[in-house]
Amino acid sequence: MKTKKFGHILGGSLLVAGTSIGAGMLALPVVTSLGGFWPSILIYLISYVIMTISGFLYLEIALAMPKDSNIISMSDRYLGNRGKVFSWIIYLFLFYFLSVAYISVGGNLIKSFSNGAISSVLSHIIYVSIFGFVVYRGALLVDRINMFLMIFLGIGYFLFIFLGFKHVEISNLKFFDLKHSIFALPVILLSFGYQGIMPTLTYYMKKDVKKIKASILLGTTMALVVYIIWEMLILGIIPIEGAHGLKEALKLGQTAIEPFGYHTNAKLIFAIGQFFSFFVITTSFLGVSLGLFDFIADGFKIEKKGMKKVFIAIITFLPPTIITMFNPNLFLIALGYAGGIGGILLLVFLPALMVYSKRYVKKEKLIEPQLKGGKTSLYIIFVFVVFELFIEIINEVNRFLS
Repeated sequence: MKTKKFGHILGGSLLVAGTSIGAGMLALPVVTSLGGFWPSILIYLISYVIMTISGFLYLEIALAMPKDSNIISMSDRYLGNRGKVFSWIIYLFLFYFLSVAYISVGGNLIKSFSNGAISSVLSHIIYVSIFGFVVYRGALLVDRINMFLMIFLGIGYFLFIFLGFKHVEISNLKFFDLKHSIFALPVILLSFGYQGIMPTLTYYMKKDVKKIKASILLGTTMALVVYIIWEMLILGIIPIEGAHGLKEALKLGQTAIEPFGYHTNAKLIFAIGQFFSFFVITTSFLGVSLGLFDFIADGFKIEKKGMKKVFIAIITFLPPTIITMFNPNLFLIALGYAGGIGGILLLVFLPALMVYSKRYVKKEKLIEPQLKGGKTSLYIIFVFVVFELFIEIINEVNRFLS
């Protein structure tokens, strides 16, 4: 019985970790490089705490809602029609373009694996057809496929680390610039972005609070450990300055894989990196798409059966697929301009605001608070949101001026 319970928790935590660890991981060492290794660890820890807390806040709201509810109905109940509209706009904008990012990279990797034998358009269609069908079948199949992919992701990750660490130069990790490290906060926060699946996870785990909290803690901790080791590897190998350095990668909008392959000069490591990238992208695509699928079903009040379910799938997958085929590089712009603002508003501000309304406006007491500290804790979160938005505005101004 205990083994079955742990297996359920493990499945939930892998879904949380898999949703968090996505395309952002491939870019994280690049955007954090100007601050250095140790300052970036501090930002990771801050983000880890905030995003774990936001998961607990979403859990508190999900527990108070009926089955098959989602962020739309949650916002409608606790924030009214304006909150509902706000949720629709932010959620769809952010998650559609996250889907664009994952479909773009996933399709490009399929094309790369075929040595160019498959066209760009067809490779993206193949990617969406296969993994979109998994999402269409529901949370149970996603959980099983995700666990399978996470196993290969783990193998690829450890091979990548094992073969790459001999190339690490400790001197590269001594660089320290706290002032610049803070500007990576929006991207790092978004890299702990699993909250879109919280309503789905809550009902999938039958509202078992202990199991869900354990899944959140274990899943976010997995992501944190993976990020820190990854950060040490990449920043220890790739210099900041010079040709194929991290500063150049940042300027060109590259992920960490391209300069990594150059500085290690090993085809095997580069090949492992490509497969690792595929598993990273796909696990995240499954989690994000599952949350988006349920979100659309809830928002349009569409029953997930028969042709109605097919219609939900079309709305979920067709727009980002079309965007990717016509402009495969648009996701970089979308993540750069919308990620920091959309992420903090949807994943941190919205659940805190809904919990505040639930506790202190509507005064509902049936569901116990999942975050201690009362109003003080919520006020601290609101202040953090303002601070993060300020950082993002500075980032956008700097991007515009450059």
